[in-house]
Amino acid sequence: MRDLYANLATVPALAPAVQTAAAQGAAVDLNAKGGVAFVVNTGAIAGAGDFGVTLQESDTGTSGWTVVAAGQIDSNAPATLAADSAYRLGYRGWKRYVRLSLTRAGGTSIAAGATAIFVPLTRPAV
Repeated sequence: MRDLYANLATVPALAPAVQTAAAQGAAVDLNAKGGVAFVVNTGAIAGAGDFGVTLQESDTGTSGWTVVAAGQIDSNAPATLAADSAYRLGYRGWKRYVRLSLTRAGGTSIAAGATAIFVPLTRPAV
């Protein structure tokens, strides 16, 4: 049976909004998770917005956030995000907490949001 729905769980990773500065998404707890990927959606860009995305990791989820090494991220996101696009970032690291980080190198704003998608080690209730 082709039932992807019953094998995935999601949590908000970055609330959809017009972002005018760098922003960090919510901490995603990977305890009892089989892996995580982030889906980033963009909308309009104003003022030649130069925004990018990366991942940060932490042992506690409240402090000690560091940028994830490039070799531990699978991504199709370019250095500068385009308007009206969708991108994927997969985490290969081993820290308990991970979050999406929106970076800003210039410009005015970008409409963006993200969802974390993970495979629970136990199947979610249907």
